[in-house]
Parts: sequence; structure tokens; C-alpha cells
Amino acid sequence: MRAQQTAVNFRRLTQLEVDAICARHDRLWHAKPGGARAVFSFADLSGLSLRGRNLCDADFTGAVAADCDFTGARLDNANMFCADLQSATFIEASMRRVDLRGASLRGANLAGADLFEADLREGSIATADAKLGLRPYEHPRRPGEFSGASLRGANLQRSKLSGVMAVCADFTDAVMREAKLVRANLKHCSLHGADLAGADLSGADLAGADLRDAVLVGTKTIAWNVSGADLEGALTDKPHGRDVAELPYGEMLDAHALWCETGGAEGAPSAFDEADLRVLKSIRGLNLTALSARSAVFYGLDMEGVQLQGAHLEGADLRACNLRGADLRGARLVNAKLSGADLRQAHLGPLLMAGDRLLPADLSGAVLKGADLSRADLRRAVFVGADLERVSFVGAALRQIDLTGACLAGAKGLPDPETDAPPPDH
Repeated sequence: MRAQQTAVNFRRLTQLEVDAICARHDRLWHAKPGGARAVFSFADLSGLSLRGRNLCDADFTGAVAADCDFTGARLDNANMFCADLQSATFIEASMRRVDLRGASLRGANLAGADLFEADLREGSIATADAKLGLRPYEHPRRPGEFSGASLRGANLQRSKLSGVMAVCADFTDAVMREAKLVRANLKHCSLHGADLAGADLSGADLAGADLRDAVLVGTKTIAWNVSGADLEGALTDKPHGRDVAELPYGEMLDAHALWCETGGAEGAPSAFDEADLRVLKSIRGLNLTALSARSAVFYGLDMEGVQLQGAHLEGADLRACNLRGADLRGARLVNAKLSGADLRQAHLGPLLMAGDRLLPADLSGAVLKGADLSRADLRRAVFVGADLERVSFVGAALRQIDLTGACLAGAKGLPDPETDAPPPDH
């Protein structure tokens, strides 16, 4: 028979007490008199609100914070070792390098949270015992797992999740590049569109998981189990479509450049439809006006400052690409994949055609989850039915933009629909 657990007395805190602790922590953080580090170790603050609080470096060791609201909170480097965080809300919270070893996140909502280099591995606490000296203590509600948790669009880059129990968790569109998931239990998880480039999934159990359109480039998959998993559209190291090595790339670019410089009098336009261009690494600054690259794969390419005016990029995979300052005026990006792309200061305004006709950039049905369009020129751009979840429009030119039927959940920098005025410039 298993010995009875050592009792731990959790001190119950009120909302007023929590607010006072947070205020003192904030004073410490800003080097003001009367400050003190927030310590919630073995405290019971379940159901309370810490929404938007600055709790970087705070101590939640062994705390009971089930059903707490941490929406938008700053928890960088916080210690949440073996904390009970079941059904807590961490939407858009900053949790960089947080220690979540042994914590229970069962049913928690971490959508859009930043968990860069977070530690979510197994862990346990030893408590004093009169007979045994030390005895492992566990919270009564299934610690060390986050089954059923939502991490949609969360940043888990370089995080540690080896051995984690995450059955039926939702990692849709999560950024998990270089994450450690050795022997993780991910049965029936949704990893639809997740970026697992360079991640270690050795020995992981992904039976019945949804891996559609996931990025598995450079991913370690030794002894993994994907029985019954859906891998449709997953991007792997194997060439997708036509490998660029099969094309006379140099000759085609020279001919295309000549065609652009001479206004079509010489050379010929290049066509890279359904080509896999990832091996190129960089095409930054190239003049590729009117390029045809329908359903081509550009994933992760450095395309800063590239000229793609009037280009045909329908259905192209441009996820995680650096398109900062790129000229995409009048480009056709219908149904293109642009999640996580850097489009800061990109030119997506209309292209002036003959007869003073304006050709707008068309991104109808495109998926831009988590893309950065800060200070981009988006005048007259068409985003009909596009997925713009968590997109940053801060400082972008938005005159006559068409957002009909677009998904705007979590988007930042858009005008207030009630006042039609731009958001305040912070």
C-alpha cells in the first residue's frame, strides 16, 4: 500500500493581497523604493487575476494557480516549478525561459504565448517526512502534463519538452523550431501548420496526430511513432515538386534579368511553377519582376528587398521567409502561405499599369498567421477571406485595404472599427 502523501498547507491569497504583491514586484523591477520580489511559492491563488502584470523572475514554485488569468502577463524567467496551472489562461503572455518543469497545464490556454526556450520537462518536489526524511510531493490533480492544453500560435522555439505528456493538446501553427521533444507523448495532438524545423522528435509518440502542412525540415524523427497520423502537405527535407537542381537556374535568372532591363525586347521571363527553391538560401535584392512561381516552395529563404512586382505566386509557400522591404506591388498571392513571414516595410500597394490602371496586390485566401506587416505599404491590397490571425499591422499604410471575410483574431494595429480611426502610436 502506498504511504499517504505529506500534507502541504497552501496559504490562500485574496485578490487584494495578490495585487499588493504584484505592485511591490513592479516597484522592485523599476528600482523604486518599497519593492520586493513576488513570491507565491505554495500559495493558493486559484481563480484570481494577474492579467497584464509584470511578474518577470517571480516565484510560483508549487503554487496552486488553477483557473488564474495571466492574459498578457510578463512572466519571463519566472519559476513555476511543479505549479498547478490547470485551466489557467496565458493568452499572449510573455513566458520566455520560464521554468515549468513538473507543472500541470492540463486544459490551459497558452494561445499566442511566447515560450521561447521554456523548460516544460518532468519534475517533482521533495517534502520533509518524519520517517523517510524526504518524500516526493505531487499535487493531487495530475501534475507534469498539459493534455488538452491550447498552444495555438505559441512560440516554443528551442523549448524543452522531452518526455512531456500532451495528449490531445493543440499546437496548431505553433513555432517549435529546434524544440526538444524526445519521447514526448503527443498522441492525437493537432500540429496542423506547426513549424518543427530542426526539432528533435526522436522516440516521440505522434499516433493519430494531425501533422497536415507541418514543417519537418531538418527534424530528427528516429524511432518516432506516426501510426495513424495525417502528414498530408507536410514539408520535409525531400524536394517538394520540382527540385531547383533540375533547372538551369543561372541561365534562367540571367535571361529574366535581361528581359526586365530591356522591357521584354530581349531575354525571357523565368518560370518556377511548383519548383522547390529552398536550396538557394538567399535571393535577396534580385530583380524578379513578373516571376511566375505558382505553388513554388520558398520556405525560410532570405528574400529581403527582392523585386517581385506583378509576380504570380498563387499557392506559393513563403512561410518564415525574410521579405523585409520586398517589392510585391501588384503581386498575385492568392492562397499563398505566409505564416511567420517578415514583411516589415514591404511594398504591397498597387502597381501602376498602362493607361493609369492600378493593379492591387491580391492576397485573397492567403494564410498569414503571425506574420509581421509593420510599416508595410498595404494600400488597396486585397485580403478577402485571408487568415490574418495575430498579424501585426502596426504603422502600416492601410488606405482602401479590403478585409472582407478575413480572420482578424489577435491582429494588432488595425483601425478601431467603431471610430474608423487608427490605433494610437506607441
